[in-house]
Amino acid sequence: MSDTTARSGTRLTRRLTFLYAGLALYGASSALLVRAGLGLEPWGVLHQGLALRTGVSIGVVSIAVGAVVLLLWIPLRQRPGLGTVSNVFAVGISMDGTLAVVPEVQGLWAQIPVMAAGIVLNGVATGLYISARFGPGPRDGLMTGLHRVTGRSIRLVRTAIEVAVVVTGFALGGSLGAGTVLYALAIGPLAQFFLRVFAVPAPDDRTPDGPVPGGSAPEHVTP
Repeated sequence: MSDTTARSGTRLTRRLTFLYAGLALYGASSALLVRAGLGLEPWGVLHQGLALRTGVSIGVVSIAVGAVVLLLWIPLRQRPGLGTVSNVFAVGISMDGTLAVVPEVQGLWAQIPVMAAGIVLNGVATGLYISARFGPGPRDGLMTGLHRVTGRSIRLVRTAIEVAVVVTGFALGGSLGAGTVLYALAIGPLAQFFLRVFAVPAPDDRTPDGPVPGGSAPEHVTP
């Protein structure tokens, strides 16, 4: 085996490890925010609201919503990557698994550190997942697809989607609070920091890696 082939195999193994570790940690971080009870990330508010209304676990709801959003890619002519499809299932499974082993948290003295841990862990997960470069998550693809089709800015499309998601989730009984605000303020800087920490060098002209399946990293931080 040549050095070039060995480097290519090592890089791919690293990227796959980052992808699935990131998705698992993303589900775990979302579960911690649920246990903290001080507010969820925007899509988490919707997932929790739907879970309360349907009686289905929040992880299963996350999978179902991800699948529905992925179907919306079809008219937008978006192309999913390995990370896109994996995201639909891995995050929800990890979330339900974490909720099964992490007990309810009572009292602000415990809720605040659990909330902080959830937000920081989400930043770690985002850095790992995006660094893997296996395509955007379903929700990010919806955002970039609508941006391309409508000609509206990424910021406007992202804001419109997340406002609609939060309002709908809150109306259904989802948790909206300090954690939601802190997440919105902190996740950008955290993701940027951990993207640098976990950056995987792009293949140069001497390696046969070829194009990344599913395109470049998403322009947002939500799997």
